Amino acid sequence: MNNSIEYELFTREIYQQLVDADTIKATKVQHNVKLEGKSGQKHQIDVYWEYEIAGVIHKVAIECKNYSKPIAIGKVRDFYGVLSDLNNVAGIMVTKAGFQEGAKKFAKQYGISLKELRNPTREECIIGEFITTISANIRHTLFLVDEEWATNNGYDFQAYRRRLDMLHCADRWSKSSYIPIELNNENIYDSSGKLISSLDELEKAIPSDHNGTDDITFMFEDAYVKAKWGMTKIKEVQYSYEYDTQTSTIRLDVSDFIKAILKDALNGEIRLINKLNCKPLV
Repeated sequence: MNNSIEYELFTREIYQQLVDADTIKATKVQHNVKLEGKSGQKHQIDVYWEYEIAGVIHKVAIECKNYSKPIAIGKVRDFYGVLSDLNNVAGIMVTKAGFQEGAKKFAKQYGISLKELRNPTREECIIGEFITTISANIRHTLFLVDEEWATNNGYDFQAYRRRLDMLHCADRWSKSSYIPIELNNENIYDSSGKLISSLDELEKAIPSDHNGTDDITFMFEDAYVKAKWGMTKIKEVQYSYEYDTQTSTIRLDVSDFIKAILKDALNGEIRLINKLNCKPLV
């Protein structure tokens, strides 16, 4: 089946569903019909349908042009010639790529309806956007390790900083004096093993009117924490604040719901055709 016939059948399907949705009394919309004109000449009509309103039968011939460029006046003029030879048959010309201005003026003058019928583009299926912004004030608990003690006890915290950077995919901790440490508990001890404080007590000591942005540091002369690798001497505990804002856009995409766009080339009216049952949405 060639592209032109496929487009004609697509047009027939859409118009049949529109007829059904409008609940008017109509025959089935037919494809590839021969109509005899007043001259005795038989004319091939791509799509033809009749419908009844208030007891009056209306006849419509639809000319389908599966073109990639806007239709010129000559094609509309030729269709007008066919309509002039038929008995009380209205005309609709349908294409995907629109119409040139001369074609529009000619069609308007002689009562020919011009329509653009095509599948919707991706952008046309976006019916709305929602922008959401999430802000978070993140507090980090960091430690200033006693580097002299670490060296004397065989700990290489610079290598530890590089590992942290690799885990977080960032070049942050290798350049920072304060680092995060995974602890077995939140207690802070002196060199004799006596409990002298805890992270929970330090957090309670943060002023209630703190602005949530400035770092707060607690200093110690003789303090150790239980890290995963063992007791580690620290000089300071710092609560560092990081303000993070993330913005995301949610687009309402109805591409799986819309089958076609039917646009009146003269007045710009657009109807979106439901893919599920081909009923018009607007």
